[in-house]
Amino acid sequence: MCGIAGIVSRDGQPSPQDLERLRRMLGHRGPNGFGVECFENVGLVHTRLSIIDLEGGRQPLFDRSKRCVLVANGEIYNYVELMDELKRKGAEFLTRSDSETILHAYLQHGLECFRHLNGMFAFALLNREKRQLILARDRLGIKPLFYAVLPHCILFASELRAIVPFLPSLQVNPRALSEYLNNQFNTGRKTILQGIERVLPGEYLVIDTQDLSLTHGIHWSPLSVTPRCVTEAQAMEEFDGLFGRVMVEHMRSDVPYGLFLSGGVDSAVICSRLHELQQNRIQSFSIGFTEHGKQNELSGAEAIAKLFGTEHQSIVLSSDMLIERIPHTVWMADELMRDYAMLPTSVLAETASRDLRVVFTGEGGDEVFAGYHRYSPPLPVRWLKLLLHGGSGGFRTRSQWSNAAILNSRLQCLQKEARMPFVQAWKQTPRDWSWMQRAQYVDMTTALPDNLLVKVDRTLMAFGLEGRVPFLDHRIVEFGLSLPDNLKLQSGHAKWLLKRYGERRIPHEHLFRKKRGFHVPIEAIFTQELVTGLKDKLPMNAGIAEWFDEKALKAFLAHATPQRDSRTLWSLMQFAIWHKLFVEYRGLRRPSVCESPLDWM
Repeated sequence: MCGIAGIVSRDGQPSPQDLERLRRMLGHRGPNGFGVECFENVGLVHTRLSIIDLEGGRQPLFDRSKRCVLVANGEIYNYVELMDELKRKGAEFLTRSDSETILHAYLQHGLECFRHLNGMFAFALLNREKRQLILARDRLGIKPLFYAVLPHCILFASELRAIVPFLPSLQVNPRALSEYLNNQFNTGRKTILQGIERVLPGEYLVIDTQDLSLTHGIHWSPLSVTPRCVTEAQAMEEFDGLFGRVMVEHMRSDVPYGLFLSGGVDSAVICSRLHELQQNRIQSFSIGFTEHGKQNELSGAEAIAKLFGTEHQSIVLSSDMLIERIPHTVWMADELMRDYAMLPTSVLAETASRDLRVVFTGEGGDEVFAGYHRYSPPLPVRWLKLLLHGGSGGFRTRSQWSNAAILNSRLQCLQKEARMPFVQAWKQTPRDWSWMQRAQYVDMTTALPDNLLVKVDRTLMAFGLEGRVPFLDHRIVEFGLSLPDNLKLQSGHAKWLLKRYGERRIPHEHLFRKKRGFHVPIEAIFTQELVTGLKDKLPMNAGIAEWFDEKALKAFLAHATPQRDSRTLWSLMQFAIWHKLFVEYRGLRRPSVCESPLDWM
């Protein structure tokens, strides 16, 4: 797990100062070392978090002839089997690094190499003979990758922040801002900053290093999944073998690993398999809150920890502890996305990183096995939503923004377009898929890579911690998406097959209790002191002044209360801090872990 970046220059070699700037901006992703190399007009940067081949895995990586060069972020979980296979075909490995299998898979299979890679990855591979640089991102978008095409060069980096200082001017993308306000995140190729784009999940880019022309290709899509008719017994037997193989691969590491234990189904299932497949005692971590009885959610996690004998640590947070983490959390999110769970997850990551470099998490289980209530609404509700909000089958129709009056005219004009990513994703799905499968696909290609996985990657990497998400192994995704609806929802229970599978090791009452979700007591964060400060500081923030109507905003703030307006207050506060950090300070200033949000607005 690492940070990668680079420059393809139109004229001459990239400057050492520019490459060093990229390295510094990604230093938190790779605290264990770095590599910076130039090859004619291409400069490659790597910051390393050492997980596999601690001594020999320094990057960039080369083949013996040095005709190809690689910098990679992530893990290739099947590297043991793949390395053996490639060696039989004549590949000569120079390290034991899992990342080196990418290099030799490409030399053996060209752009068909992706189908041989099981893992999470974002990489840049330079073919010096063909004068091509290949940028690629894993199937589900677990690992991030951004790029910008400038007049004199093409830049790429693991995080948006690394590219920001190189842009001649910084302008907020109004469509992306509208999506953030209405949907919680912005999705697709375009980012919140004009000129910076995402490599999409399952995509690769080929850059001609001579003329800097760029072509796009797709190496995987959930749309290739074919729905199946299987019985519960057949599906259970298939999943048992598949999940076992996936877990064995994901457990490969030269450093100890732990587990974030939420008390829900997904992390409990992972905990049960970790307990079964290895002998060392696992370190596990869970978190709760002192406000509104939220600390009681820790009991489920503690019960699972006791059941499987983990070395468990429960963390209880107060609202004051959350408030002071806000500026650092906005900084580490990198992109503009509103997920309150970033706050407690940052505490989990900071705590775990004191002893570990790797943690397992349960992200993806709900998307793959249909665990959310939104995947099974009552038919009348679905029909009504479809009638009122066409285009996405009645799915993802509700805006999360209820204060249109305080937007400026540009944002007001974009309100109706904020749902377009969901509409477009829905229309891509095959007609023979069920409504539930189509809804799963929409989330897998929007909210999953550009919200949930942003939280996992940025929050953990801010503390030099790798997150492993076995439910998002593409083989598990293909299996879960292909299942018939009755194996996902049965007798009023979502995630039916996964719960039935978990019953072999986990008590029935834990698996089949009512889904609670992970709720952050956001209203408690807005103390009277913070609200008063926001009313004073928000109108003076440059980003707020540019994108919101001054008169309407002041009228709203005069009567705003945490109980009624917490989401709007949070959205304004987060955007104000983000704008200060990334636009006004150009990503060059970094808050410490504990600071007042009012000082960064």
